[in-house]
Amino acid sequence: MRPSFRLLPLSLCIALALPAYADEDPENWGLCPIEDAVPAFEDAPVSSGLAAAEDRADQPTDIAGDALTASETDSTVFQGNVELSRGDQFLGTDKLTYNSEDGTYVAEGSVRYQDSGLRILAERAHGDQQADRHTIEDLRYQLIARRGNGGAEQIELHGTEGALTGSTYSTCPPSQRAWELRAKRIDIDTAEGLGVAHNATIRIGRVPVLYVPWLMFPIDDRRRTGLLYPKIKISGRNGFDWLQPIYLNLAPNYDATLNPRYMSQRGVQLGGEFRWLYPGGHGTLSGEWMPKDELPEREPDRYVDDPTLPTDNRGSFRFNGRHHLGLGWSARANLAWVSDTHYLEDFSNSQYGMSAYHLASSAGLYGRGRYWDSSLMVTHNQLADYTLSERSVRYDKLPRAHLNWQQPLGTWFEAGLNAEAVSFSHDVLNEGSRVDLKPFISAPLEGAGWFATPKLAWRHTAYRLDDALTAANGGDASPSRSLPIASLDAGLFFDRNFSFGSESYLHTLEPRIYYLNVPYEDQSGLPLFDTRPMTFSWGQLFRDNRFTGGDRQVDANQLTTALTTRLISREDGRERLSASIGQIQYFEDSRVTTGGPPIEQGKSAWVADLGISPSERWDIHAAYQWDPNFRREDLASLQVRYLVGDVGVVNFGYRYRRELTEQVDLSFLYPVTPNWSVVGRYYYSIEDDKLIESIAGVQWESCCMAVRLVARRYIRERNGDLDDSLRLEFELKGLGSAGQKTEDILSRAILGYDRDDLYLVPPSSLDAGDLDNPLDPIP
Repeated sequence: MRPSFRLLPLSLCIALALPAYADEDPENWGLCPIEDAVPAFEDAPVSSGLAAAEDRADQPTDIAGDALTASETDSTVFQGNVELSRGDQFLGTDKLTYNSEDGTYVAEGSVRYQDSGLRILAERAHGDQQADRHTIEDLRYQLIARRGNGGAEQIELHGTEGALTGSTYSTCPPSQRAWELRAKRIDIDTAEGLGVAHNATIRIGRVPVLYVPWLMFPIDDRRRTGLLYPKIKISGRNGFDWLQPIYLNLAPNYDATLNPRYMSQRGVQLGGEFRWLYPGGHGTLSGEWMPKDELPEREPDRYVDDPTLPTDNRGSFRFNGRHHLGLGWSARANLAWVSDTHYLEDFSNSQYGMSAYHLASSAGLYGRGRYWDSSLMVTHNQLADYTLSERSVRYDKLPRAHLNWQQPLGTWFEAGLNAEAVSFSHDVLNEGSRVDLKPFISAPLEGAGWFATPKLAWRHTAYRLDDALTAANGGDASPSRSLPIASLDAGLFFDRNFSFGSESYLHTLEPRIYYLNVPYEDQSGLPLFDTRPMTFSWGQLFRDNRFTGGDRQVDANQLTTALTTRLISREDGRERLSASIGQIQYFEDSRVTTGGPPIEQGKSAWVADLGISPSERWDIHAAYQWDPNFRREDLASLQVRYLVGDVGVVNFGYRYRRELTEQVDLSFLYPVTPNWSVVGRYYYSIEDDKLIESIAGVQWESCCMAVRLVARRYIRERNGDLDDSLRLEFELKGLGSAGQKTEDILSRAILGYDRDDLYLVPPSSLDAGDLDNPLDPIP
């Protein structure tokens, strides 16, 4: 039979109440046992999930039981295995009494409720269908759509409003109750999507550690104005540090966050972020302002190189926006500004935040098509390092236009053009403009086991210089350079099947040559706006210029010979071995430089590169450069990674470059037991005989809780002074964390701390001068 009986909207109240506290960051539940506070009901139908939940309003209610008794008072009693179902909802009980006259009902004995979001087991439920009032007593619940379980003494529902009395919530299984949130009363308004908790406590074990007398929170996905979780920490520089985000839900497509911050030893800082999104683009505007900073007056020795102490009105500004114009074009802007050259050092606790000596801002139009890409933009650079002068800042480009075009020309050829026009501006250096054109034609020929690409280009570069630079250049206000560039890139591919033990491999042998011929032209009269030598590496063996920018074009009569061999597993396609070696033969002296000595006729350094992956756990990469002319090594590097178990990793790195650096880096996350692990890093500069960063810590992690204690010493000041910190963090999975956040620091310091980051470039390998936005949040 199908009576007009509506199932209770329990999931609107329970599943969204206490779990609303939950942190949205993904958690690791790998240590959790397969255990539910409320096991699955064997007699409940299999739910089809979200689709059934959305359609339940249109579904009829089916009811069944072993016995049915009707009375003269319009009460109907269902007894024995009573089951009600509608869509994804199921309600089971031993006895159900329903009065069709006044709409009241009573469910007694093993009341069981289930939908696509949760399961409930209660002793008794009663209510009034006509008045839409419902009461459930002595219940336990288990969330299905997300992790969490708990109970309540009683739930009262009236329309869209409800109240939970004596409720609990935890993401821990019942047998490992490491933490639990308890509230004497929670008022719920599903129409407004809001809940209010009264007298709530968080317990670790049986010990209450946090008490909140009153707290309003959302119970659905609607964004609302209110307080977000604060960020609290204590440090020797800032003292007690409290940042309290305030979220402002201004409209469906834009919002704002205010970030007032109090530092007991420095003062008050105000920050904020404004975000917007629309069909044609998106953007973010953010900044911080500190009217008075007591740090410079408290530590005046750190500011001896700065004639004015940056104490008043310190701040930063960031803007990032994009707008789609259609037809492959878009407008983009990425702007950054700081109030003083000490700002990055004073408001960051990481050496990565101090590695940039300038802030780059850019804005322009960008287009891309099938055979081309182009832009019209402006860039500005701001000095962000007080140890340097304005002369070290790169030139502004006001504006810069570029075009790259490459398209097949018939069957055998490709034609293309690299073009750039720039106006260079600087506060203290001489200025000028440059047009750089490089048309080319090539013939990319290839077969099953070979390729050959002859290429012919013509590079023309012309300048217009200001008066001061013209005078320094011997009176030529419009110098230029025009010369041909010819190259041939060719190679062969040999392969064979190869077996080693029980493994089968594809073994390749890949010889390659690259010939480059560029006639010499005296370029000493050309300015140097944005050009510098590239670092000699494997990729440099096959380039037609060893300089960045357009101010210098190398002269060359040289031949690169190189050889690569690989072992590729037939079973999984994984490259187990890759070894390469190459060298340049200079047939003539290469005399074009940026001020250094020319390259003499002869042979370059040998460049060798080796990668070995004997198993999925091992990854070894080595690079080496040996100069036979001076019988010395120019570069040596070694990177080794070993994966321990399902979560552990050990990294070792060594890097040496002659006359520049020699560093060693050891980092690890080593699981001692399934719950305990140790973390560490030792990053040391042998060249300077100085520690860069050291980390030592211990972690304890269970199914639903984690504790991390991390000690850290690192370079904080640009003068090389070290700073110490000790961080203690308690994380209640699914709820949040207390203490100073440690995972961000550990994931930066230990490549592979998060397994998803194994193939990302570690921050230490970034060129500081190429960091476009060093103001991104750094732990």
